[in-house]
Amino acid sequence: MSNSLRLFFACVVCFTGSGLADAAEPDVAEAVAAIDRVAEAGPFQPTWESLERYEVPEWYKDAKFGIFIHWGVYCVPAYLSEWYPRLMYIDQDTWRGNAYRHHLETYGKHAEFGYKDFIPKLTAKKFDAAQWAELFKDAGARYVVPVAEHHDGFPMYDCSYTEWSAAKMGPKRDIVGELAKAVRAEGMRLGVSSHRAFNWAYYGRRKDLDTVDPKNFGLYGRDIDYLYGEKFKNYGKHPWPPHDQEFKDDWLARTCELVDKYQPDLVWFDFGIAPKTVEAYDKNPYAGHLKRFAAYYYNKAAKNDSSAIINYKFHAFPEKAAVLDLERSKMDKIREPFWQTDTAVSTNSWGYVSNQKYKPVNRLVDDLVDIVSKNGCLLLNIGPRADGTIPEHEQEMLLEIGRWLEMNGEAIYGTRHWKTYGEGPTGTATGHLSEKKNKAFTAEDVRFTTKGETLYAIALDWPEGGEVRIRSLKAGSDLYLGEISRVELLGSDAKLEWMRTNEGLIIALPAEKPCDHAFVFRISK
Repeated sequence: MSNSLRLFFACVVCFTGSGLADAAEPDVAEAVAAIDRVAEAGPFQPTWESLERYEVPEWYKDAKFGIFIHWGVYCVPAYLSEWYPRLMYIDQDTWRGNAYRHHLETYGKHAEFGYKDFIPKLTAKKFDAAQWAELFKDAGARYVVPVAEHHDGFPMYDCSYTEWSAAKMGPKRDIVGELAKAVRAEGMRLGVSSHRAFNWAYYGRRKDLDTVDPKNFGLYGRDIDYLYGEKFKNYGKHPWPPHDQEFKDDWLARTCELVDKYQPDLVWFDFGIAPKTVEAYDKNPYAGHLKRFAAYYYNKAAKNDSSAIINYKFHAFPEKAAVLDLERSKMDKIREPFWQTDTAVSTNSWGYVSNQKYKPVNRLVDDLVDIVSKNGCLLLNIGPRADGTIPEHEQEMLLEIGRWLEMNGEAIYGTRHWKTYGEGPTGTATGHLSEKKNKAFTAEDVRFTTKGETLYAIALDWPEGGEVRIRSLKAGSDLYLGEISRVELLGSDAKLEWMRTNEGLIIALPAEKPCDHAFVFRISK
């Protein structure tokens, strides 16, 4: 090779590594054109009317329980939450603390050590996808959803549209690709999540921050504060400017590449792709790109005879065109169509932080039962460390859930909701991030699921006094017509004594409970 060619390639590498080459508009335009050809080829068309013909796959309705994985560069500082990348650039107290001052005191000036400088510390040196998948299977999960790209703009997969990814920096491994192979080897389904839409307005901008340096735009995004002539310095104080066509096209290209590279059974979207107002999908400025993606994804699945599920928040999609997801929230009644809750094992963060505040496993099991009884499924999140290890306590929590499901899973997997979700004194808060309002369930709280002719009544605590009383199953109940021939307690060999009265189905309990957490009664005609 001549010296001139060596110099040319050295310049190309330098230019690409700077992040300036990320705005590869011709490549994105070509990708979008190809996407549109698939989206318009059918059987689905990029219209709401066509997309509302979508049907939720049966495996998903049967699965009920999945694992969410928030793993990214944000686990390196391990401070406050996975929103550290945003909060570290905003000199303001938030609901959790002041990440800006913490960063300044711990790492120095932001222009000299910014979020980008955490990337080499995301080593993943102990990451073993096969071990993770085995753990998730033992936890009873039927599908696994790693975060492919969070708001921070650092894909954890081999993304063709940026040099700033885990495949090329930090661990230099295709994390999603490795997990895809391992998860499927254990017989589970793969999903991926995209939070990229909020990258558009995620990072704080100021002349003394590294976020305004053009060579970092591949990670932080173009400097929209200057593009729009307005400074968005204060957390939550200003409206976010609308995404421009260039960003939305890049979003579409990246998301469809996820579909092509990993053939996920499920794609989960965070907020940023739609307003929160009722029926906003009709006037959503992102709607055109959402329709094109959905048609592309559904058409690809139809051609390959595979499944395709889109999880959305708020009103990004009409309810029949995809599956609604509630963040840290549940339904207070049965909902048709099928839906999902996503929540985490901890209350204070989705990603790994040094002071996680963990929920009791009893609460997580009760939430799973409550959600399933209302025609939903639970996607439960864990947060690995920078070296690729899952915190020991989180592993123990997952295995405890798995032991419960091993004994009681027949009342969860493959079931459907009954005529009523349940009974009892404890209500369920609903609405975005409402789980903190919920009180613990009691022994009087019972939830129902069905499978064929079998009814499962699940008591959410072990009753004192030696008996459980299920009022919905009283003699002559309009809910349960006909006679009950048999009542069994899953996990127990004891022959139960029971009777139906005008007050309910009264079941005498054995001396010992078969497991911890909720207790399942199998009721047969």
